[in-house]
Amino acid sequence: MAPNRRPGVVVLAAVVLGVMAAGGLVHAILGLATSTGTVDRFRAAAGQAGVDRSEVDGFVALLRVGAGISTAVAVGAAVLLVALAVGNLRGANRVRITTWVVCGLGLLCGCGTLATVIAQRTVPLTSTADDQMTTELIRALSDAYPSWWVPLTAGLSVAQALGYFVVATLLVLPAANAFFRGRTPVPVQPPVPSPPNW
Repeated sequence: MAPNRRPGVVVLAAVVLGVMAAGGLVHAILGLATSTGTVDRFRAAAGQAGVDRSEVDGFVALLRVGAGISTAVAVGAAVLLVALAVGNLRGANRVRITTWVVCGLGLLCGCGTLATVIAQRTVPLTSTADDQMTTELIRALSDAYPSWWVPLTAGLSVAQALGYFVVATLLVLPAANAFFRGRTPVPVQPPVPSPPNW
């Protein structure tokens, strides 16, 4: 059986998945590129606040591990999104179902990231005498990021959440259903008998 002609909604869903993969990679690369400056600003701010150097080193190690994990997740997500785009373009219904699951999880993660970024910027840090050093470290780390980093991360989280919603919606439209479920049979030509060789 041959697949029906690929509808525009499936092509658009694949393009959106590709753009989302590229956006995640760009964000991860920018995070790595700015990490050295962020660490330098963090060390300076924490030193001015009188935080112990060993505590600062621990936070720096945590920051670097976080950046590495974030980059690995971004690369893995990009590979997954591109694979889903290709599978959807080929008309694989299992891939479409997997795409819906990924879109649901991605929508939740995008909303969670946005909520975390908003909370970090709007909830005031309060502390007791016991955790004053931790509070100073968190404040210094928050201030160490470039001024454009938080708006970029928030904007990307919103765009990713919308992208997942758009992809899931496009793949449920009637044209997509017909593409993934409908197949037109390829006419089978009977073999032409060859004349006997005598």
